Amino acid sequence: MMAKSIPIQHIFLNQVPIPAKLLSEYHTLGLNEQEVMVIIQLLHFSQLNNDFPTPNEIANQMTIEEKEAAQILRKLIQKNILAIEQQENEQHILSETYSLSPLFEKLYQPNNNDSQESTDGSIFILFEQEFGRPLSPFEIEMINGWLDEDQIEASLIKAGLRESVLMGKLNFKYIDRILREWKKKGIHTVEQARNASKNFHHRQSSKQQSTTKKRDTSIYYNWLEGED
Repeated sequence: MMAKSIPIQHIFLNQVPIPAKLLSEYHTLGLNEQEVMVIIQLLHFSQLNNDFPTPNEIANQMTIEEKEAAQILRKLIQKNILAIEQQENEQHILSETYSLSPLFEKLYQPNNNDSQESTDGSIFILFEQEFGRPLSPFEIEMINGWLDEDQIEASLIKAGLRESVLMGKLNFKYIDRILREWKKKGIHTVEQARNASKNFHHRQSSKQQSTTKKRDTSIYYNWLEGED
């Protein structure tokens, strides 16, 4: 008995379009095979009208656990390969969606400064070290917003982080406030930020020397003295 053949039309109608450049150049973007497979799964889910699959849904299509899928998604956002966006439907209801636009921009606009990207990447490591935990997707998006939308230099963002730690207010809202205040005052370099910080802390220490609780800030004196 002859096996029933599968219609060729059925095969071609069930395809996931994958950019050939992704398969040939993913290693140049610092991606590994698992990360590429997650990207392919996102493309597949998008075809199924699911633009925000859960880590569990992705893991069920692969040989990884839900926790691993979540970690990979976080890393893709951290590497500025994946973004989380909001979309509004006809009923004006907002929902979240994954966007691979950052990936496509990297693949088809090869004029990025590699050394700048490397510097930017170290920001996420520094933030995770200071917060003592992995960053959430929304925190990563916030950092990317400072870099891409606000055009703030990576070194100045790091200075804002150090300033927030020195002030004992380690949170993203306070860091954003610092960066916006510096921008308002025309501070665009680390040296300008350092001088402004020195002046501020000098005034604060003279006012509050008798009441300020002593704490160990020796690690941050280097930042004020000029060590990046």
